[in-house]
Amino acid sequence: MTDISTTHDADLALKAKHRAMWALGNYPAVATEVIAELGPALVAATGIGPGDRVLDIAAGSGNASIPAALTGATVLATDLTPELFEVGRRDAEAAGATLDWQEADAEALLFDDASFDAVISCVGVMFAPHHRAAADELLRVTRPGGRIGLLSWTPTGFIGQMFATMKPYAPPPPPGAQPPPLWGDEVHVRELIGDRVTDLQARTDNLRVERFATGEDFREFFKSAYGPTIAVYRNIADDHERVAALDLDLLELAQRHDLGGGAMNWEYLLVTAQRG
Repeated sequence: MTDISTTHDADLALKAKHRAMWALGNYPAVATEVIAELGPALVAATGIGPGDRVLDIAAGSGNASIPAALTGATVLATDLTPELFEVGRRDAEAAGATLDWQEADAEALLFDDASFDAVISCVGVMFAPHHRAAADELLRVTRPGGRIGLLSWTPTGFIGQMFATMKPYAPPPPPGAQPPPLWGDEVHVRELIGDRVTDLQARTDNLRVERFATGEDFREFFKSAYGPTIAVYRNIADDHERVAALDLDLLELAQRHDLGGGAMNWEYLLVTAQRG
C-alpha cells in the first residue's frame, strides 16, 4: 500500500510540474505564429467533418481543435494546463468556431469507453510522460471504427534535436518517463497502438518555418515563449557558464538547420488509423 501511495503521489507531483511548465511563457504564440499550419493538416488527414464527435488531447490553445470545429464537428478540447484555454476561447470566437474546453490528463481521461468518433492530438499527447498509458487512453475513448490522428515531432527533426540539445542542461527525468520525440518514431507508435487499430498510415513531412530571421531570433523567442525551454533555463539560472553554453548550443542548432534567410524545415510524423 505504501508503494502504491508513493507512486500515486509522485505521479501527481509530476503532472503538477508539467502543468506549470506549459503555463510558462506564451505557448499560444508558438501555436499561432510558428506552427499554425499543423492543426489544419492533422484535421484534414484524419477526415474530420460535420457531425463527428471529436476529442483533442493536449489541445493547448486549440491549434487543431478550432480547425476541427470549423468543419462542423462537435469538438471537446482538453489539456492538462487549462491556463491555455483563455487564449483558445478568444481565438475560437474570432474564427467563428464553437467548441467546449475541459481540463484533462491524457493518461487518465474521464470519459466513457468509445465516446468519440475521432481522437486527435497535434504535438500534444507526445509530452505525456508515460506513453503506454496515454496510448491506452486515447484508444479506449475512440469508438470501434473511429479515427485516430496524431502529429508529433520526430527525434531526428529540428524540435527533436532541440530537446536532445537541452537534455544535458535539464534535471534528470523521473523514473518511467519517456522522451516526447519517441512519438515521432513510427516503430514506437506501431508498438504502442499497432495491434489495436486498422489501416495505420504513417508519413513524415516538414513544416517550413520562416518566423525567425536569424538563429538568435529563434533562441530568444523560445527562451521567452516555450515552456520546456524556459524550464531548462531556470534549472541552470545560477550557473552563468552553463547558460552561455546552452545559448551557444541552441544558436548552433538553428544555424545548422538554416536553409537561408532564417527559414527552417521542422520534421514531424503524421499517423492516422482506425480503431479496431
